[in-house]
Amino acid sequence: MRIKICGLTNLKDAEYLNKYKVDYAGFVLFYEKSRRNLTIEQARPVMDALDEGIRKVAVTVSPTAAQVRAVKEAGFDLIQIHGSLQPGVLEAGIPLLKAFNIDDMDRFPYYQSRPEIAGYVFDAKEPGSGRAFDWNLLKSLPRDGKLFFLAGGLSAENVAQAIACVRPDGVDVSSGVEAEGRKGKDPAKMEAFVRAVRKGEETV
Repeated sequence: MRIKICGLTNLKDAEYLNKYKVDYAGFVLFYEKSRRNLTIEQARPVMDALDEGIRKVAVTVSPTAAQVRAVKEAGFDLIQIHGSLQPGVLEAGIPLLKAFNIDDMDRFPYYQSRPEIAGYVFDAKEPGSGRAFDWNLLKSLPRDGKLFFLAGGLSAENVAQAIACVRPDGVDVSSGVEAEGRKGKDPAKMEAFVRAVRKGEETV
């Protein structure tokens, strides 16, 4: 079960991901509405502090092709895209995770057919809100060998149940491991989340 922690903002966050051996690190870019938004220049030292085995994901909303190329040049391993795909994005040469809010699934078959899509992230109606959704809505989706991440309101308290219900390839958390005051990540919450995921794996 892969673990993805999103919304990294500082060097301490990177230390926690290294300590708890998380698989993917997500950085919000080009989206000023988010309190977790960073520039590529701000993200770079945090990326550099991560262990080599942690894959770095740029989390974006409807980025331009130029922005996607900048993400690739900065050394990110993948780009996660919420919203729409702008012209030229699929041809930018970086593996892509297509994020779906649970109410915009009509284009899912199209993305399944595209080899540039490395996987999917299934999120709540309002990504980043920390709210969960009805996981049963994903049970009928066909699996095609691409990465299948479950996001949206996950925490140490519910992630084992979510894994048992959906059986994803990985789980994605941000709000559920944030510190009080929403300033960075909480190491105790992250440790509890990772422990709960490992326990949840036993049900798959």
